[in-house]
Amino acid sequence: MNQCAISQQMLEIVKIFGVDNGDKTYLNKKGIDAKISEMNSLSKQMEKMKSRGGVALIMFFSMFTGSLLNTSKSMVGYDLEEPR
Repeated sequence: MNQCAISQQMLEIVKIFGVDNGDKTYLNKKGIDAKISEMNSLSKQMEKMKSRGGVALIMFFSMFTGSLLNTSKSMVGYDLEEPR
């Protein structure tokens, strides 16, 4: 579809981020601005993670507390190749 210069990629973006209203899905300026702000925040966090060499999240179930515990670590200095 290329009516009004609307690309297929734009339609996919509306499907992902748009608001359903019956048989219509729309993404208005306010919604677009909100998603751009969320993506900018996500991008900043990922750049911070990248500068640290990545982040690993290790989760395990604690039998003592009955809850999930996690620990995170910077990946600087880690060899990320498959173990031999």
